[in-house]
Amino acid sequence: MAPFDLDACIAQLLRKQLLHEALLREICAKTKEVLMRESNVVHVSAPVTVVGDIHGIGGYAPHTNYLFLGDYVDRGLFSVETISLLTCLKLRWPDRVQLIRGNHESRAVTQTYGFYTECVRKYGGSHVWTYFTDMFDFLTLSVVIDDRIFCVHGGLSPSIHSIDQIKVVDRFRGASCYYARDHAQLTHCAEIPHEGPMADLVWSDPDPEKEDFAISPRGAGYTFGSGVVYKFLETNKMSHILRAHQLCMEGYTSLFDEHLSTVWSAPNYCYRCGNSASILEVGPGGSMFFNVFQAAPENERDGPSHQTAQNAGGKLPEYFL
Repeated sequence: MAPFDLDACIAQLLRKQLLHEALLREICAKTKEVLMRESNVVHVSAPVTVVGDIHGIGGYAPHTNYLFLGDYVDRGLFSVETISLLTCLKLRWPDRVQLIRGNHESRAVTQTYGFYTECVRKYGGSHVWTYFTDMFDFLTLSVVIDDRIFCVHGGLSPSIHSIDQIKVVDRFRGASCYYARDHAQLTHCAEIPHEGPMADLVWSDPDPEKEDFAISPRGAGYTFGSGVVYKFLETNKMSHILRAHQLCMEGYTSLFDEHLSTVWSAPNYCYRCGNSASILEVGPGGSMFFNVFQAAPENERDGPSHQTAQNAGGKLPEYFL
C-alpha cells in the first residue's frame, strides 16, 4: 500500500468522515508497531493535558502533549471516528500522544456496549472492529508524569505494590479469548484477563469509605481505600494518582485529601446523564487545573433522536455510512 497522509486523515476525521477500511487496517498495523515498543509504564514530562473517558464523543485535541486515560469507544455514536482519530494522532505524534488501555478496550466489552455493532453498521462487517481490538492489545497500562503522578485507567491492585511490578506484567499475553459471535479462539489474543494485576489496573475504583481493598461490585477488579492510596504513593515516592473510569457529574472528583483524582471527559454521558466533563491541565510546576465543559450543541444534534429520525427517513448522513 502507498504511504498515507496522516494529516489528511486527521482532517477528514475531524469533518466526521470515515476513513476507508483498507486505510484503517494499515494505520492500526503501523500503530501496533509503535505501541509494541512502549513500556507498561510510560514516563512523560509536564505540561500534559489529560483526558478521561471519552466513549465515542469526539472533539478537537488540544495543541499540547496529551494523555488519554482509556475508554475511547462504546456507548457513544461516534466510537469509530473517535478511535480512528486517536490512533492517527498517536501515529502522527507518537511521543506527544499517550493512550492508556481502559476496560472498554477489549473484545468482550465492545461486543456488548456498542463498538462492534457500530463498526458493522458503518462498514458492513466486523473487519474494522478486528483491526482496532487487535491494536488495543498493545496499548500501555499506565503513565507517570514527572516521576510524581501515577496515571491509570481504573486503579490499584493488591498484587502491585511498586511501579516496577507493573513494568513486568506481560500485557501482550492476556487471557485466552474468543469471538463471541462464533466462539473461534484467537491464539494471538491479549484480551484483558478476568482477574490479576492487569484486570485490576483497568477495573478498580477508589472507595472513600474504606481503608483497604474490597471486592468490587463491578464483578472485576477491587475497590480500594485511603490506606492503600497513601501506602502506594509513599512506596513509590509519588504525590498523586490520576485515573478515569467513573462517571463524575461535575466532570471530576478528588479524594483522600486530594491525593487521588478522577477525570471524566464524556459530557452528557449516554446522551441522558446531563453531567459536565473535564480535561486536566498538568503544569510543569505541579499545578493541576480541571477545565470543565458541557456537551457541545452538535452532540444533541447528532444524538440518538437525530439518528432515529434519519433511520425513519431511510437516509443517513455520509459519516454514518
